[in-house]
Amino acid sequence: MKKDYVLPSLNEARKRDKNRSEKLYFSLEEKYKDLGKDKKYYIITHGCQANQRDSETMAGILDSLGYEASADEKKADVIIINTCAVRQGAEEKVLGEIGALKRLKNENPDLIICLAGCMAQEEKSVALIMEKYRQVDIIFGTHNITSLPKLLYDVYNSKQRKVEVFSKMGEIVENVPVTRFMSHKAWVNIMYGCNKFCTYCIVPYTRGKERSRNKEDIISEVEELVKDGYKEVCLLGQNVNAYGKDLGIDYTFGNLLNDVAKTNIPRIRFMTSHPWDFDDSMIEAIRNNPNIMPYIHLPIQSGNTEILKKMNRRYSREEYFELFDKLKRELPGFAFTTDIIVGFPNESDEAFEDTLSAVDHCEYDNAFTFIYSKREGTPAALLEDDIERSVKEERLQRLNEKVAYYANKNNQRFRDQIVEVLVDGVSKRNSEVYSGYTPENKLVNFTGKDVKVGELVKVKITEVMSFSLNGEKIEE
Repeated sequence: MKKDYVLPSLNEARKRDKNRSEKLYFSLEEKYKDLGKDKKYYIITHGCQANQRDSETMAGILDSLGYEASADEKKADVIIINTCAVRQGAEEKVLGEIGALKRLKNENPDLIICLAGCMAQEEKSVALIMEKYRQVDIIFGTHNITSLPKLLYDVYNSKQRKVEVFSKMGEIVENVPVTRFMSHKAWVNIMYGCNKFCTYCIVPYTRGKERSRNKEDIISEVEELVKDGYKEVCLLGQNVNAYGKDLGIDYTFGNLLNDVAKTNIPRIRFMTSHPWDFDDSMIEAIRNNPNIMPYIHLPIQSGNTEILKKMNRRYSREEYFELFDKLKRELPGFAFTTDIIVGFPNESDEAFEDTLSAVDHCEYDNAFTFIYSKREGTPAALLEDDIERSVKEERLQRLNEKVAYYANKNNQRFRDQIVEVLVDGVSKRNSEVYSGYTPENKLVNFTGKDVKVGELVKVKITEVMSFSLNGEKIEE
């Protein structure tokens, strides 16, 4: 049977040129505007902050179509699973969720189930879902979010499954509606895509090339958030400090940080920094603007230079240490976190020991640690991997124990101190306890009276753990 859709292509997604990305504007055709009348939607989000932000865009588009958000997937007319493809486990979890939704589809044949996000950009995933998961009605990729109205319209009218996944370098689309999931903290995309092509990573293929938004559009978005009472923005990019390199102008991420700081938003964060692009203008901007939070996420991935070469990380162990030590000197009191992969193909015992000693050198406040996950289509997938699973798991355990030790050590400086906390809400474990984060991105659970989500409060720390702090609100 002839396919009426085109599968995505990682080979096509690998292409790059030096042309500036096209800037487009979203508009909603009249025929789509009542598409969601008397209907509800439910979004399941996996993965990174970029996926969280994409889900906010999907929600904004659905709201503009007249849909209403549902807190219960059983009551939804449209369910979107926004997927992650960074690790195999994430994909397996999604397939399990799709399988579980088959029952809802049987109960309600009019239910529309959509697969979106990075997993949709992979040829093998789309082929598998189209063949074995007939309950999925729509598949759309990271470049196709603004096609959601058309895809829904076509499925309603044709009763046929739809696939739209572009394998391309991408463009910038402005004026897209957004429904923020939080009323006090906001993600702000400053750029999309990645040109680094680390050998283990699928993201450059699923997200396209690095492309920066115009500074005016970014500043305008932040200014609107300030007017709406937001207390914190997090500037997002796969390699956030590569901002501006594609624009052909003398304007860097350091310049953007200065301009965002002038909006007087109380708190500014950014994710994720690549050591290759961390320059002096960034350091100066961070140091000179008190509303840029004292927290930096700086992925190292491995502490061994040979493994870093195989990963195509573009720096050596010594070069990373040089940058890290400089940041510690220039930015005293800052908290630092990182990403680390264990069990990369042919990682020797000696190479892993280098990673442990790198943690000893940097004494991170926290680390996001993972066992290497083979991603089909990436160069690392072609490398021979002769490390037994039990060895990888033992290494991860040793690494996590060391990370926890330094996390606890770093947290000790907050004992009996008064810290500023931006309140996120009631603790998931105890309705009488509130939670939020310090400027250093430390999670604080605390008690207090008349606490409101989104306010900045003073909390005295009474107890210190490795990955959180306990305290009491200071009553003024």
